[in-house]
Order: sequence, then structure tokens, then C-alpha cells
Amino acid sequence: METNQVSQTPAISPLVIRERTGSISAAEVISVLKGEITALHIKQAFSTEIADEITANFIRSPGLKERNDGVPGQYVGASHYRNDAATYFAEAETARPDVDALFGNLVDPVRGLFDALKRQLHKQGIELRLARSDSGQANICRAVSWSGGGTYVLQPHDDVAQVLCAENDYELPAVAQNTVAALNFYPSMPEEGGNLRLWSHKPTVNDRKSQGVETTGYPYSAAYLETVPYRDIQLRAGDIGLIDGGFVHGVTGQSSNGRRRLVLNSFFGFARPDLVLWWT
Repeated sequence: METNQVSQTPAISPLVIRERTGSISAAEVISVLKGEITALHIKQAFSTEIADEITANFIRSPGLKERNDGVPGQYVGASHYRNDAATYFAEAETARPDVDALFGNLVDPVRGLFDALKRQLHKQGIELRLARSDSGQANICRAVSWSGGGTYVLQPHDDVAQVLCAENDYELPAVAQNTVAALNFYPSMPEEGGNLRLWSHKPTVNDRKSQGVETTGYPYSAAYLETVPYRDIQLRAGDIGLIDGGFVHGVTGQSSNGRRRLVLNSFFGFARPDLVLWWT
């Protein structure tokens, strides 16, 4: 079947980006969940000692694998992307010891934020929990080191399509009607590049159809995004980034020598007014 990749000029949506140094707060996370801000960049949010130890644990992890889903990279953990629910949750259960081992005896910064957010939401009568099924439940995060070459190590994409088009045996599709938040902790960053690029465009279902990315949201072409303004968020080890994953975003090319770019990634969002789901 031939795909029509001709589209009207992408609609521009303003970016509201907040950047500061220090620890992240649950209130700021909720602001992204509610669509009040597009992106949050917290610099020096966790220590370099923790960052270095997580990176070392990732490199020597027995659970380290190459991605085989068309998005080049190495990972520890499980991804719902292009997986049915039974496969994803089974992989999450199998990978759980390897994900836990990334933190060893460290204070886990991802779990720390999850617990703080859970307490804050509970005060508002909202439950936060890991997504689950009869096959198991999601992990708190996955660790990924993207390895694409050229202009982007991770091509421009959105995170909503893969959630919206998840099969009915997932709990996730309801989240796509709200903000799909993408949370990234950065234990390691290259000396040059590897920045988060965020375009002022939040694609619709029709936009995705026109680009042939209806079920994956990946990748958007340079030609499609040519007229769309963007912002680059300059990242360093120890930073946290949180974005509205409905906006097109990608990772810029990086230096091939020295430190790798490593991210601890999770997704979460409202499935109902009283329920926030968290998964990878």
C-alpha cells in the first residue's frame, strides 16, 4: 500500500520550557502532566557519584542488549514500543533484576521521584502505580544508550502514537488522550552533542497518517519539520529532563569518542482523573 507523505504545513504550538539547577519537585512534574509546561530541565539534579556508578553498572550489566525494533541502541530493561502486552510485561519481569542492579546499593533517584510524586498525588485523591497486566507489571525505568549516526542519534519522533495504538490488552491507550510525559535521568553524556531537540509541533492523528508514522510516531522527516521552530536543551550528566512527549523531539548527533550518552527513561500520564500510570 502506498503511503501519502504529503502534508499541510505543520501547526506550530508554543513551547513552555523551564530550566533551573537543583532538585526536582513533584509539583513541577504535575505541571507537565497537566500540560501547563512543555518541558522541565533540572541541572545537577543528582550527584556525579551516583551517575558514574549507574553508568558503570550499565556497561557491565548481564542484561545489556541491542535493540532490534528499528531504533538503534543498547538497553537494559523492557520497552512497550512495538511489543504486545504479553511480551512487554514478560520482558519487564525477566529484566527486573537487571534494572534493580543498575542502582546496586545506591539511593535510586528514579524511585525517589516516583515515591515523592505518589505521595503528592495521593493527597489529591489520585493513585500513581506501575502499569500492569496478568503477565506482570512495568519496571520503574529502562536504561538506553542510543547509537544512531549522522544528524540524530535518535530520530525526531513523538511518544503518543505508540501509546495510542497499543493493543487493547494494555492499560496504556487511555493515557494518549492526555499528556504522555517522558522522564529522562542522564547518568552519562558525551563531551559534545547528544542534546534534546524539541520542536514546536504536536502532531495530530492526521499528521501522523500523512507521514506514514501513524502507529509508531517514528521518524518524522527533515522535510516535514523544515519550517518548524525548535529548541535544543543542553544536557549534562546528573541532569533530569521531563517533556510532554506529544511534541516532536529527538537527540542530536554526538561525539563518538569518550563518554556515552546514557538515559534512564520512563513514561507516565493520566489514564483516568484518579489514576496515573507509569511504564517504560
